[in-house]
Amino acid sequence: MMDDSTHLDTNRRYVRVTGVRHNRFVEFDFSIGDPNLFVELVLPFEQFRQFCARNHTQELSPEQAAQVDYEQLKWRHGKPGISS
Repeated sequence: MMDDSTHLDTNRRYVRVTGVRHNRFVEFDFSIGDPNLFVELVLPFEQFRQFCARNHTQELSPEQAAQVDYEQLKWRHGKPGISS
């Protein structure tokens, strides 16, 4: 939840490659402003490259990716690393 002191920078756009399908398609997460809020997308390689260029994306750093994974664990299980 954001309060008045939190500013979402919609100019910051992130991608995180999560896989490759059939050696033709890139699976990736795309987020605007907050890496924790993303959509999962699939595009052919060339269209992925164009998408990233048009949106001026930056790839998530390993630290950012780990933080996203950590937050997802908390959301899914209430506590990180504990499965039901």
